[in-house]
Amino acid sequence: MRRGFFWRPVVAAAAIVLAPTASWAGAPGADHGDTAWVLAASALVLFMTLPGLALFYAGLVRAKNALSVMIHCVSIACLISVLWLGAGYSLVFDGAAPLIGGLSKAFLIGVGRSDLSGGLPLAAHFVFQLTFAVITPGLIVGAYVERVRFSSVLLFSGLWLLIVYAPVAHWVWGGGWLAARGVLDFAGGLVVHATAGISALVFAAMLGRREGFPRDLHPPHNPGMTMIGAGMLWVGWYGFNGGSALAANETAAMAILATHISASVAGLVWAVLERLRFGRASMVGMVTGVVAGLATITPASGYVGPLGAVVIGAAGSIVCFGAVELVKHRLRIDDSLDVFAVHGVGGILGSLLVAFLADPALGGAGYAPAVRGMAGQAAAQLLGVAAVVAWSAAATAVLVLVTRAVVGLRARDDEIEEGLDLTYHGERAYNA
Repeated sequence: MRRGFFWRPVVAAAAIVLAPTASWAGAPGADHGDTAWVLAASALVLFMTLPGLALFYAGLVRAKNALSVMIHCVSIACLISVLWLGAGYSLVFDGAAPLIGGLSKAFLIGVGRSDLSGGLPLAAHFVFQLTFAVITPGLIVGAYVERVRFSSVLLFSGLWLLIVYAPVAHWVWGGGWLAARGVLDFAGGLVVHATAGISALVFAAMLGRREGFPRDLHPPHNPGMTMIGAGMLWVGWYGFNGGSALAANETAAMAILATHISASVAGLVWAVLERLRFGRASMVGMVTGVVAGLATITPASGYVGPLGAVVIGAAGSIVCFGAVELVKHRLRIDDSLDVFAVHGVGGILGSLLVAFLADPALGGAGYAPAVRGMAGQAAAQLLGVAAVVAWSAAATAVLVLVTRAVVGLRARDDEIEEGLDLTYHGERAYNA
């Protein structure tokens, strides 16, 4: 019998099995580990909106309006997804013009399966950024619940994506003028939370208050539902912040760690503040604190260490707690579910604190190359906050006026009394 007779078939079979793997590993293209993580993170971020945000908000309103809040979240997800394909992604990521991108990537025409964005398939980058575009106008829902027309939600949200979100996202993430000046926003403190928070405040002020605001409003109809939604948001935020590294690496790991610590500290601090202020700590209050900590850490999550996360979580909880009181009882603006006080204030605060807590001496990742040290980064962050706040407020005011003129804005008094579930959708969240 010839030497090696039994080994040759084994070697041949191994070559057949391993050849594709070797070719895969050696071929230029997307990093498959990073791609897998970003795709998983995309699912987590969509999970934040559907069903996380929908449940979080629905539990806070009256039972007769719970379904309308859920429909707002679902319809926004559908509408924004189509607009993101048609123009949104291209306006943000096509080119590096200072103010807005181009339209060469509209509908992804001409984009092949092998086209890349960094080390990712362009399709993976598109989907990940899509989930951010979906949740941002979804956050604004909390400002106008229980008194807004369904048609106005759709028209406003679509216009808002193209006129507010897309330019700001391009300025910061698409190579625009704020990126050139060294503004840091790891996962959306400015792009997501500041834009949504400021716009929510403007929309709520122009829409008007609910009857009985602020003293005689009905309590949340299902705090347990709110807690479940908050838990989903917390889990999804791992993808929101960790996925923003756009790679399965040490930055993603630290971003997730910082995110979790900030949320935990903020929830505890909010409970203490409620105990001191009201004599008891509520479940709704504690999960609101968690969300405040998540919003505040978002712009800094990839740039700070664990100690920075502790500081941001505590500061976010304290400042956002005070902002709730300021907006509702001093300014008397019916931002129904505290979108500005939690998301807007948290995102702005985190965007400013990153200038101090990104210092390597505190475990941070350092400053943007375009700035000089802590002072330069602080100046850049302040410029970014001012520009985003001003544009979001002015553009939103115009869009609210346009929406009111085209389809109306506020539901009729009889529709509000009956509840938006039945009057606009012909369904109830609960049937006895």
